[in-house]
Amino acid sequence: MPAHPSRIAPDLRADARQNRDRILEAAREAFAARGLDVPMAAIARRAGVGVATLYRRFPSRESLVTEVFADQLTECVSVLDEALADPDPWRAFQKGIEKLCAMQVTDRGFTAAFLTAFPGAADYERARARAEAGLAELVRRAKATGRLRADFAVADLTLLLIANCGIAESVPDGAAASRRLVAYLLQSFRAENAAPLPPPPPLALDYVSRAFTG
Repeated sequence: MPAHPSRIAPDLRADARQNRDRILEAAREAFAARGLDVPMAAIARRAGVGVATLYRRFPSRESLVTEVFADQLTECVSVLDEALADPDPWRAFQKGIEKLCAMQVTDRGFTAAFLTAFPGAADYERARARAEAGLAELVRRAKATGRLRADFAVADLTLLLIANCGIAESVPDGAAASRRLVAYLLQSFRAENAAPLPPPPPLALDYVSRAFTG
């Protein structure tokens, strides 16, 4: 996905803008394939520019990551807003989970970017907080209808994302495997299927990013 025009400095020379676009595309591909811990030098090589050029455009990994994933995070917020607009809370919960997991399989780096804090990027942090609030609201509404099991916890969503990350990394057809896993788990989340479970582990959403970025 190309960088949003509003985030491109208007005074960049044509060659500088081309370098910037190549860096963003190379970083997007590298993060999607290998996660956020790809060396900056490897991204520069993929983009066909020198490391100094990369750091001139993006002085820190944080600035590069937040620029690369800004559009995806906006899309994630839109997905959750669309789900929240659904008058059926259980269907909304299902839609939100299904689409988030599909995005996760398509782009391995996105989950880490979504769940990792970047205090220096205020706009990004606001969008990320809005996305997390949207997920929490989907859970609250689904529980209020009595269709989502009463003992569902945030840690269960974390477990789902960790399992989905594992599929994305280890299964050849990750998209098909993810859809089946998510369908199984959504069925198990329904209140009518509820049976006693062990207590949830103390896992917040940000554990997913720590688990898959070291």
